Parts: sequence; structure tokens; C-alpha cells
Amino acid sequence: MHAWSTNNEQSFMSKDVSWSNACAGRLALVYDVTKFLEDHPGGDDVLLSSTGKDATDDFEDVGGHSNTARAMMDEYLVGEVDDPF
Repeated sequence: MHAWSTNNEQSFMSKDVSWSNACAGRLALVYDVTKFLEDHPGGDDVLLSSTGKDATDDFEDVGGHSNTARAMMDEYLVGEVDDPF
């Protein structure tokens, strides 16, 4: 668990999370963005298309993610995958 998070994090197993695009060397964090779907500037389809997978590339490919957007992610962090790879 991460000391910097203010959330009640949980531990997940990879069998509980779909990993179609997992890459070695990445920390596997799990986010629940359900409450952000309606507010996402790019629309909910963008978030829904990235569910259940490693969404790092999807997130990084968008040049419009500000430091504020990155900081917001902590609010939606629910845990990490113990055995991601």
C-alpha cells in the first residue's frame, strides 16, 4: 500500500483484473473512476474504453493531461495488484 494515498486501498489479484496489455516494469494500480465518468472532459467513452486493462498508454497519449489531472488520480485510487505480471 502507498503511504501517500488518502484512500482505503485494497489489494487485488491479477485474476480479478483483466490484463490484456500489461507490461513489465509498470506498477499496477487500480482506479475506480465511476464517479468521474460524467465529469471527464473527454467524455465517459474514453474512460470506459480503458477499463479492465493497463491504461497507462491511453492516459499518456493524451497531451492534455495537466499536473492537476494527474493529482486528481489519487482521489480514485482504490488499490494495487499484488501479482501484476
